[in-house]
Amino acid sequence: MSRGTVLRRDVVHRGRVFELGVEEVRLPDGREIGLDVLRHPGASAILPLTDRGTILMIRQFRHAADGFLWEIPAGTLDPGESPLDCAHRELVEEARVRATEMLPLGEIVPVPGYSTERIHLFLARGLDAAEGKLDADELIAEVRPVPVDEVVAWLRDGSLIDAKSAVAVSRARERGLLPGFAASGGPG
Repeated sequence: MSRGTVLRRDVVHRGRVFELGVEEVRLPDGREIGLDVLRHPGASAILPLTDRGTILMIRQFRHAADGFLWEIPAGTLDPGESPLDCAHRELVEEARVRATEMLPLGEIVPVPGYSTERIHLFLARGLDAAEGKLDADELIAEVRPVPVDEVVAWLRDGSLIDAKSAVAVSRARERGLLPGFAASGGPG
């Protein structure tokens, strides 16, 4: 099947980051339907792996999630910015480290039912301290190096609920990029 065709878009709200609209769409099977669609510029998320084999996790306040969440650093692409450049920028801003190596872990579509957002995932290695400055809307209570086994335990027991973080950890683990885990995903 082919892609859908937008026949008309009425913008309901233009925000700082995204645009919300009602779209009249022709689906690949020919039906026409009205959909609420959030147009998003995309983002990058970074799994920062230290030389000591820990993951730098951030504890960030998320109003929409009703509190603080443990997650990996991430941020929205600036106009014209590549996902890789965004990853480097956000790693410095949020985790206060710079990476000498960024390995792509693919991308995810976190909410395909109503958003165009795509998050590009990276594993960062070769970390050195850097001065970072948070955006005005960010509140990060803590940046903590967490042992890989502990982060994987959070993933297994459901306490790591941030989707981009869970996928990044899972993909890095499956590819054998995390210390102590072979490419099959089991302890190595």
